[in-house]
Formats: sequence, C-alpha cells, structure tokens
Amino acid sequence: MFRLLVVSDTHGDRRALQAAIDAQPEAALLVHLGDGAADLTAISEFITVRTLQVSGNCDFSSPFPDDAEFRFGGQLFFAAHGHRYGVKHDLYRFSCAARSRGARVALFGHTHQALTLYDDGLFLVNPGSLGRGGTYATVDVASSGGIVANIVKLRY
Repeated sequence: MFRLLVVSDTHGDRRALQAAIDAQPEAALLVHLGDGAADLTAISEFITVRTLQVSGNCDFSSPFPDDAEFRFGGQLFFAAHGHRYGVKHDLYRFSCAARSRGARVALFGHTHQALTLYDDGLFLVNPGSLGRGGTYATVDVASSGGIVANIVKLRY
C-alpha cells in the first residue's frame, strides 16, 4: 500500500501542517494544494516526506505551478487548488480537466469543504482546510490498483 497525505488551505497555520505530517508517518508523499505555499517551505527542513505543491489564489508570487500531474502507486493523479476551475460553483470544469489528462484521482482545495466523491471512474478529493485545526485527506493506493480516500479531522 502507498499512502498519500493531502493538505490544502493552511493559511499560515504551520503548527497544524506539522501535526498532520506527524500523524501520518507512513505517508510516502505530501501534496499541498495551495493557499499556504510558504507554510510548507518554512518547515521543509524539519520533514523527511517527499512533497509536491501547487499554487492557490492566496499564494502571491509563488514559484509553484497552478496544477500538476503525477504518478503515485501506479495511478495518475491531477492536482490543482481549484480556483481556476470554478470549484466553488461546480466540479464540471475541474473533472473535465482531470479526465482529459487521463487521471484516476483528482485533488483540489479552495472551497474549505472536505469531500471524497467517486464519479464514473474518477476519484475527486478535497481535503478541506487544514488551517486552524481543520481537516486533511489520506489516499491509499493498493498494489492491486484499489484506491481508498479518507478525510481526517486534525487532532493535536
């Protein structure tokens, strides 16, 4: 099994970010979905997990891309903060972008509302807002290709 830790919208709460990382020591990759790009950069020397980041609408002058595709556990993932796809209104444009890339899992933030949804072969995961003791997500990928996504309430 391969575990992915997914966070978004930390908005300066580096303590919550560190607590989520500490709570998931088996995570092989941490994905930060934006609105807190500086948070992960600030604690990067204290963590050992590999990281991937995309920019959010509050990450001014961020060096990170708006979206990313990556393989994890043999599956193709698509990640974006979501503001450029209108995810606060509906998930259609975001889902189309993920499907056009052949993604099996699409990760997004921006709404501050946690969500796991399976839609015709595509897993949609929003970890919610981690800032101020919120939520994060784990995505487990089995060697058989099975995928399980969970929303976790931060406890620290």
